[in-house]
Amino acid sequence: STLLVSSIVGLHQVCVAAPPPPPSFAPIVVPPSTFSADMAKTWGDASLPQGMVTFLVGDDEERVEHVSKCVLCVRSVFFRTMFGIGMKERDAAEVTVLETDLASFTAFIDYLCTDQLDLGEGEGEQARRALVLRELAQMYQVPRLELLCAQALQESVGPATAVPLLEAAHTMGDGRLLA
Repeated sequence: STLLVSSIVGLHQVCVAAPPPPPSFAPIVVPPSTFSADMAKTWGDASLPQGMVTFLVGDDEERVEHVSKCVLCVRSVFFRTMFGIGMKERDAAEVTVLETDLASFTAFIDYLCTDQLDLGEGEGEQARRALVLRELAQMYQVPRLELLCAQALQESVGPATAVPLLEAAHTMGDGRLLA
């Protein structure tokens, strides 16, 4: 567009460009649950590991006990690899997880075992938990949980969560959190 500007020496023509529109992102679409189909895979598959595992979480090694390896394997490619192809954890009764806190890891395991998402209480806590769960979902290759968390984060934008979400969007390189 062109703008005419008046000054002491006369009229000047100035070209003005509108700023580019912000990037648009497709809405987050969460696929239907695969929980029933995943649980059906636990029956009759001799390649799935048997037994339970206890996770030692965080620097204090707090315990998340008696989690079915079989269920973990049908819900996560990462765990299928960990417990299924001879990694050192295959026969381990305990696995250490240092990169998270007990409440978030418990919510992650609860999602894998029940398909229920627990983001905790309060607006700020829910956004923080969704961020941590999203990172866990990425790390342990649980795409539906990752999308559920991204959707929860988009819906939680408010005064208490705006700055942490901007930081997370930048850190994770995910502009959808800004949409």
